[in-house]
Formats: sequence, C-alpha cells, structure tokens
Amino acid sequence: CRNCKKIISGNHSDILYSDTLSDTGIMKIETVRTITSRIAMKPYEGRYRIAIVHDFDHAQPRTQDAMLKTLEEPPPHAIIILLATSLEHILSTITSRSQVIQLRPVAVQTIYEVLLNRYQASDDLASLLARISGGRIGWAIQALENPELLDQRTQALDLFEQILRANMAERFTLAGQLGKDKQALTPLLDLWLTYWRDLMFYLQGYEQKLCNVDRMVNIEQLAYDVDLDGVLTAIRATQTLLKNLSYQLNLRLALEVLFLDYPSRY
Repeated sequence: CRNCKKIISGNHSDILYSDTLSDTGIMKIETVRTITSRIAMKPYEGRYRIAIVHDFDHAQPRTQDAMLKTLEEPPPHAIIILLATSLEHILSTITSRSQVIQLRPVAVQTIYEVLLNRYQASDDLASLLARISGGRIGWAIQALENPELLDQRTQALDLFEQILRANMAERFTLAGQLGKDKQALTPLLDLWLTYWRDLMFYLQGYEQKLCNVDRMVNIEQLAYDVDLDGVLTAIRATQTLLKNLSYQLNLRLALEVLFLDYPSRY
C-alpha cells in the first residue's frame, strides 16, 4: 500500500528515525531531543506518530536521560520503539518505563522454507542463507536480493582468517587499519563471534549446529591448532570489545589487545 511504501523508503511523515555519528556510532543528545520534540506533535496522516530509535544501547547515560521525561509522560498519539542488542547498557530508569520485547532468532528451517517458497531461491542458496543468517530472516531476504551482502561477509571472514594466520606485527598493522572505522566494527565483530561459536561447537562434536557451513574446511583445519580454552578466551575478549564500543576508547589499542587474546596459527 502507499503508506507501506513510504515507511519502507523512510519518507512517512509520522515515522521518526534516529541517527548516530558516522565515525563513532554514538547517538548525540541532540538527536534524542529532536525526536522527543517532534513526537509531541500530532500525526499528519495516521493515528500515531512513531519514533524508531536504533542502537539505543550505544547512547551515553546523559543521552538516555533526555528520553526519560517523554517515556514518563508520553503523548497519547506517540509510540516509541527503542532498539538495542542488549539491556546491559540501558539505564534501569528507561527499562522500568518500557515494555521489553525479546526478539528471538527465527528457526533455520523456517527461514529456509520462506526463501524457497516465497522468494523462489534455489535450494542450495536458501539452505546457505538460512544457516549463516543467525536467525535474522530480514538479513537473509536482503542477502538474497542483494548479493553484495554475501560478498561483504566473505571479505570479513577472509580478513578474520588472515588475522589468525598473521604474526603479532601483522596483526597490529591490521589493528591500525581497522581502528579507523568504528562504525564498521560492530557488524564485523558480531560476524567473527559466529565463527568462534562454530569452532566451539566443532571442538565439542556438534558439527550439525555450525552456522558458517561454507567455511567447514577452514574450521576443521583451525580445530587442529586451537583448544576449547583458547576459543572461549577469544569469545570473551570479542564480547568485551563489543560492549566497550559505546564508550570513547583508543580503537587501535583495543584491537591490539583483542588480537593478543586470539590464538595464533603461525
């Protein structure tokens, strides 16, 4: 319908979107103040004005506080959707005034059937996308329609395997290069976590649970060089850096510390 197309294109007058700084991924307090000001206005076309705030867990406490008054006394026509990967960095004063909805991963078989039957994907591609999507059916559909997403994933995993083969000097050089783009680090580290997860399952004999099935040969080879303790250390180190990305930090140094915790194959 007309409204659906306008919403998808980001041009609906009653849908408000947040943005973050392109270089740091941090949400500015002015962004929240603009949203709270505009959400108070009456809707133009529909019954509600809806604010969709992405990566709210990346907002600093002071920025989150700017949303508090609106959450306490929201306009009757307002719906505010705060998106976050976890509640760890969300203030308790925010969560106590919100309805928390946990979005769980979609089953692999469900994604496979949707891609196969509704989007006419080939059997092999539907199976691959269902496994590597991590339960994100939206990502799987986007990857089917935009092959560039798969190319980006391939490059990111190639880089990951390059880091594991590199010596420390080479790793530190790569840390300097990666530290120049904070915005790109979150999806990159999230993807690397799926690889570590696969390696952990492989070492424990659960090959059927692997996500990155197209990297099976590489995972089998890597399993000869690392043990479970090393994998768990790498997982914890990656998760720690992901959590700390919402703060101001020396990215190059943080990545160097991360790569010191990654097992080496050289």
